[in-house]
Amino acid sequence: MESWKEFLKRKRKRKDVQEFSLSLMDNIVQLHQDLTNHTYNHSPYQAFRINDPKPRQIHKSIVRDRLLHHAIHRTLYPFFDRTFIGDSFSCRIGRGTHKALNQFRQFGYKVSKNNTQTCWILKCDIRKFFENINHEILLSILKKYISDPNIIWLLEKVIKSFSSVSGRGLPLGNLTSQLFVNIYMNEFDQWIKHHMKAKHYIRYADDFVILSHDKPGLEELLPKAGDFLSETLKLDVHPDKVFIKTLASGVDFLGWVHFSDHRVLRTTTKRRMFKRIKKNLAPEILNSYLGLLKHGNTNKIKSVIKSF
Repeated sequence: MESWKEFLKRKRKRKDVQEFSLSLMDNIVQLHQDLTNHTYNHSPYQAFRINDPKPRQIHKSIVRDRLLHHAIHRTLYPFFDRTFIGDSFSCRIGRGTHKALNQFRQFGYKVSKNNTQTCWILKCDIRKFFENINHEILLSILKKYISDPNIIWLLEKVIKSFSSVSGRGLPLGNLTSQLFVNIYMNEFDQWIKHHMKAKHYIRYADDFVILSHDKPGLEELLPKAGDFLSETLKLDVHPDKVFIKTLASGVDFLGWVHFSDHRVLRTTTKRRMFKRIKKNLAPEILNSYLGLLKHGNTNKIKSVIKSF
């Protein structure tokens, strides 16, 4: 019932949610019985495409399964969140993009000693991140933390309910997927922070950066990080999205181009924003973008938006 209250937020008017709520207690009791008797099976997904901004394939579960995802997430998240490093920011309560941007700025100041020394940045992106999460590796990581066979049975049902390729892949639409990828990548986070001693490391989903005054050290670290991802997690760094460059030359990270003393909105993000505002001048869209623009040097962009 607590999970239902969380799940219901901003979904009350949806037809499938209203249909489920008509027999809410019967549906919840039946779900409970299926879980208790180990007769629960995850239903098939409904697939659709979105542009956000690049095309993505989203897989949506039925209400019954999404309710269960909420129940799993609200139980497991508080435990696993305590195991994560402080510098991973994606899909975590009290963190998010803005905190990651601020941490990047702070690390830039520290490494450059307030812009008096060169700050080098290694930036990497993991190729087809959600599509390549290995089911057996994920389950083996979960088993290190969870000894209860009933919980593992349930998590296996959810994990193996979807495959992009046999034995791999998590659906972008599942709430549980957000937690599972953080648990999966925590193996890399811990290795890079504690084994490789990368002090100024930030990860947001499949993007990660390491800031350092030592360019040769970053060049030496890059193949080792690639080997760990490949051998331990069966993931690959995207070869076209890897670079080592100075902060002063501008570093593209999380939609912004960062410099030593300021950051500006990425050109593609700016164009997409103008295009969307021209199509729809709704106050909520304008306010959403004006909120985004507070986090960088955007006075010129704000003046253009206000002129629409």
